[in-house]
Amino acid sequence: MSVYIFTGPTLSPEEGRAELDATYLPPVSQGDVYRASLDHPQAIGIIDGYFECVPAVWHKEILWAMTEGIHVYGSASMGALRAVELAAFGMEGVGAVFEAYRDGMLEDDDEVAVAHGPAETGYRPVSVAMVNIRFTLSAALKARVISPATRVALERIGKSLLYPDRTFPRILADATDEGIPAGELQAFRDWLPHGEVNQKKTDALAMLRVMRRQLAENPERKRVAYSFEYTDMWEHARRDAGQFERDGIGPTRTVVQEKLLDELRLDGESYVRARQGALLRFLAVERTWTLGVSVTPEILDATTQMFQRERGLLEPTHVERWREEQHLDGERFTRFLEDETRLRQVEELEEQEVASYLPDHLRAIGEYGRLLARARDKQRVLESSGFQNPDLTDAGLTEDQLLLWYFETRLGRPVVPDVRGYARSLGFEDEDAFRRAVLREFLYSVRKGSLPTDDNLH
Repeated sequence: MSVYIFTGPTLSPEEGRAELDATYLPPVSQGDVYRASLDHPQAIGIIDGYFECVPAVWHKEILWAMTEGIHVYGSASMGALRAVELAAFGMEGVGAVFEAYRDGMLEDDDEVAVAHGPAETGYRPVSVAMVNIRFTLSAALKARVISPATRVALERIGKSLLYPDRTFPRILADATDEGIPAGELQAFRDWLPHGEVNQKKTDALAMLRVMRRQLAENPERKRVAYSFEYTDMWEHARRDAGQFERDGIGPTRTVVQEKLLDELRLDGESYVRARQGALLRFLAVERTWTLGVSVTPEILDATTQMFQRERGLLEPTHVERWREEQHLDGERFTRFLEDETRLRQVEELEEQEVASYLPDHLRAIGEYGRLLARARDKQRVLESSGFQNPDLTDAGLTEDQLLLWYFETRLGRPVVPDVRGYARSLGFEDEDAFRRAVLREFLYSVRKGSLPTDDNLH
């Protein structure tokens, strides 16, 4: 199960992990939900988020995440605000703070805002959220520590302060200056150490418990009733966001995707080919969701073994080195292979339809005429030489020698260990069909006088 939780001053990762095994990230800001969604997690939970010093998480990236099938939850702070605003679209809110906003009892964003320290301090809060002040005063009233009039006065004083200045010592000092009964203020001061209510933390923990319970039932991908509108503004925001890169050693860090793409673009046509490949990969993976294709552990294991064989990753050390080079930690490597499995499944399911588009694709890249002329010439040369249905005796080679010629001499690479898998990956019906095609190519090369010499063949 892959789950991301954005938290900070409300709840520490250590406290969160006691309730839900997940990847805990810093307070959410604009672009973070989009980047996290690229990893295809099952769910995202939002607790804390930035709203002043950096752009706040965008509503549209949350909507996009849900169209990608990701369950999104919100609670306590920024998560509660966004959950109220997007509840009608499917974001799930949890907790008393969320309910207070939803029911109109709270309206201002500053109700959940706090000042806090940097990441090095664990985002330690240095002020008290107004919602926590309200819930604390209600508890004190219920415990008969303060009167209704004093409660109203303390709430008014707290609300009048800027959110970074909201602390109980400051509120009590201002209350003393206003002449509120000293006895009640002292009783409240004495009660606070054991009576203070942290409703935001209570709600955050409640959200994690809800997520744990619901995700344990292995729900289907999130389904939404709206159509996501792709706009120029969204495209600019998406490109600026980049993606998460997790190296498995340090904390999550953000890589600006445009900088990576600049390196690819400077290689000229490599960018065009890579972009087309990425588009096809995206459409193919999306198609499997439409078709209801599932990735079972058995199919995933088979794809993993095939993928590693195709790339010569025959030893665990080879796989580990490749993963490090591609910046794929264990979880992202699994997600990568799941997409690779879906890609190969859709290739099999849509094989005939894809083949019907190949001629136009070859025309688009200017290769159709050349390949057609070569295919016709090969047919003519082989037929005129009496090789309509050739066999190995016509070539004077063994099967091993034929494969050696094809891989090492013609392609300039070692013979693959899994010829059958290689043949299927190229679209041949089976290994025999592949060998027949290689044999025809060998005989054609002999007749055309273009056969490279290789003393290893005989």
